[in-house]
Amino acid sequence: MSGLDSILIVGCGNMGGAMLRGWLAAGADPARFTVVDPFLAAVPDGVALLRNLPEAVTQDAVLLGVKPQGFADLATNLAPRLSRPPLVLSILAGIGLDSLAEALPDGRGWVRIMPNLAAALGKSPLALVARGGSAGDRAAVAELLAPLGTPEWLAGEELFDLATALVGSGPAFVYRFIDALAAGGAALGFAPDQAERLALAMVEGAAELARHSPHSPGELARMVASPGGTTEAGLRVLDEGQALAVLVEATLRAARDRGAELGGLAGANRG
Repeated sequence: MSGLDSILIVGCGNMGGAMLRGWLAAGADPARFTVVDPFLAAVPDGVALLRNLPEAVTQDAVLLGVKPQGFADLATNLAPRLSRPPLVLSILAGIGLDSLAEALPDGRGWVRIMPNLAAALGKSPLALVARGGSAGDRAAVAELLAPLGTPEWLAGEELFDLATALVGSGPAFVYRFIDALAAGGAALGFAPDQAERLALAMVEGAAELARHSPHSPGELARMVASPGGTTEAGLRVLDEGQALAVLVEATLRAARDRGAELGGLAGANRG
């Protein structure tokens, strides 16, 4: 799958588990993965499960998936076990690259990853920022993550809280919009279950079409809206006073700013 032939996953909760399922669904050899988790009931066939960290960590990459508040204790136990420099990959919210490098100095590079649960289906965007490591290491990380969706390197870590809002929290915002579409359809006459099925199918098809179209989503909306037609009438409501654009920007800003606050709290707790 990539130059990273062995992966140690430390903490395999909802997100780590989704990533593991995505890799296996894409055909990765289960023997490439070792999971360290004291509470996980089981792992897929062929994946090794340890209850404690091994005495020596020899894998090419270590993926950190514990809760952020457990990072300090984990790093204290993990750092002396890195027998050769691995790439350190982290999905820990609020733990910055400086903190990763300081706590695990024997890594050969440190990468923050922001995925979402659609990684299990190979449909997640994955925002990436890195410190250290070679160009080859970064290419290997992108190749490793490609089966989970669409890896995107950010221009700088200052954009990571925004990526968290868009990539990590974004699905919840989309679900709310789908729910609103279904509720609107039900209020205007559909049976609720039928309105939900129609809304889900419509959003799935529209997203897939936008993904493969040479046109931007904005242009696609314009193409659907015939002058004087039904779509134009509905879009006029969304566009009045830029209502939808203003609402979405405010939504992302609130999520981004809360991410920054939580990151600050995590730093204070580590101090």
